[in-house]
Amino acid sequence: MTKAKVAALVLLALAALSCAVNPVTGKKEFMLYSESQEVELGKQTDAEVAAAYGVYDDAALQAYVGKLGAALAAKGQRPNLPWRFTVLDSPVVNAFAVPGGAVYVTRGILAMMSSEAELAAVLGHEIGHVNARHSMSQMSKQQVAQIGLAVGSVIGKKFAQYAGLAGAGLQVLFLKYSRDNENQSDALGVEYARAAGYNPADMAATFVALQKFGDVSGSGSSSLPGFLSTHPLTSDRIAHVETMLKPGDQKLARKPEAYLQTVENIVYGEDPRQGYVENGIFYHPGLRFQFAVPSGWTVNNMASQVVLVAADQNGGVIMQGGQTADSAEEFGKKQATQITQSGGTLLGETRTTVNGLACYEQAYQITQENAAPIRMSLSCLKKGDWVYAFQAMSSVEGFSKYSTDFKRIVTSFRDLTDASKINRSPKRLALVKANGRDTLQAIFKQAGMPEKSWPQFAVWNALEVTAVPAAGKLIKIFR
Repeated sequence: MTKAKVAALVLLALAALSCAVNPVTGKKEFMLYSESQEVELGKQTDAEVAAAYGVYDDAALQAYVGKLGAALAAKGQRPNLPWRFTVLDSPVVNAFAVPGGAVYVTRGILAMMSSEAELAAVLGHEIGHVNARHSMSQMSKQQVAQIGLAVGSVIGKKFAQYAGLAGAGLQVLFLKYSRDNENQSDALGVEYARAAGYNPADMAATFVALQKFGDVSGSGSSSLPGFLSTHPLTSDRIAHVETMLKPGDQKLARKPEAYLQTVENIVYGEDPRQGYVENGIFYHPGLRFQFAVPSGWTVNNMASQVVLVAADQNGGVIMQGGQTADSAEEFGKKQATQITQSGGTLLGETRTTVNGLACYEQAYQITQENAAPIRMSLSCLKKGDWVYAFQAMSSVEGFSKYSTDFKRIVTSFRDLTDASKINRSPKRLALVKANGRDTLQAIFKQAGMPEKSWPQFAVWNALEVTAVPAAGKLIKIFR
C-alpha cells in the first residue's frame, strides 16, 4: 500500500468516526468537537478576549445588550447554550462570536448603529454563526489538515519539508467565514430578528453602513480586526438579505430613538485614560507612566499590553505590566525559565537603573521550528508595586538595526507627573435635534467637530453631508 493511501485511509477513518448533526440544517457534517468541548473552548476564549481587549465599563449598557441578545438566542436552534453578550471597550467597529455562546460587540459598532433593530440584526447574525457551528466546523477542517500533514511527515521526508509552509497556508484559509457561512448567518439573523419582533430590513441598512464606513475610515492599526476583515461583505450579500424581507416586516419594531438614547454618551474613539500617543510619547494616565515611541512606529494599545511595531514590520516591542512583590530581577529570572524552556538561550544579563527605577535586562537568542532564529531583549523595570517588562524582538541579523530604537523606548520609561497629560477625558457620543433647515455638515460644524470626521459621521447618521435632516431628527455628533 502506498504512503498516500495510508494517509488517505487515516483521514477517512477519522471522518467516519467524527460526524455530527448540524443544529441548524439537521444534516450530518464532519465535526471533531462535542458540544461540551465547544462550550469549554468558549469559556477559555471568553476570558482571553476580555483580558486582551477589555470590557466596557457601563453596567446599564451591558445589561441592555445582554437582554436583547438573550431574547434573540431564545429564538434559535440552541437556546440552552450558556449565552453571554459582552460590549468590548474598543473603538474598532466590529461584532463577533466564539464557540459555545459568547457574542461580542464593540462600543465602536454600537456608536455606528442607529436602531435597536440594527443591533438585533447584528447579534442575530453572530448567534447564527454559533448555532450553525461555523467556527467549530472550520476548526475541525483545520485539524484534519494538520493531521494530514503529520501523517505525510511521518511517511515521507520530502513531504515534511513542505509541512510547515502548507500548514500556515491552511490556517490562513480558515481565518475568514466563507460566503456560504455568511449567507446562512444572514438568513438566521433575519429569522431571529423577525421572531423577536424586530424589522430585519435593518440588517441591510447595517451592511450598507459598514460598507460605506470601510470606504471612509481606512484599515487603521488596531490589534482587533474590523468587521469587514472577518465578515466578507459584498453587494450580493446585501441583495440576498433584501430578498428575504417580507411586506409585514415594515410593521415590526425598529426603535431608533430608544436605541440612540441608550448609546448616547458612549465613549467615542480612543479612550485617553487607557493610554494615548502624543508628539511621539505614549502616556498612560491611569498607571502614571510614559515612554517614547520611535518615529514611524505604530502602537496597538490593548487592555493587557502595548505593542509597538517598526515601520518595516520586521522589529517590534511588546510591553506588559502587572502587580507583583517581586523585584525587577526576580521577575525577570522567572520569565527566563519560561523563555529557555521555549527554545531560548540566555546570552547575557545586566543590572542598571532607568530614571531612578531598578532595571534588569537579559538578551536571548530563540530558535524556532521551521523558521529562522530571533533575537530578543527583555527589560524589566520596577515602578511602585508593579513590574513592567519590555520584550524587544527582531531577526538575529536585523536586531542591530533596531537596537537604538529599542534602547530609547526602555530608557525613556518614567513616572508620568504632568497633570495636563493625566487629566484627559475621552470624546463621547452626543445627540442633537435637527431644526429642518441646517445641512448635516452645518450641524457638525456648529458642534465643533473637525472636518475630517464629517464623512464618517455622515455614514453613522445614514445621510449625505449635504443633506438637510428633517426637523426633530436625532443626529449623532461627538463632544
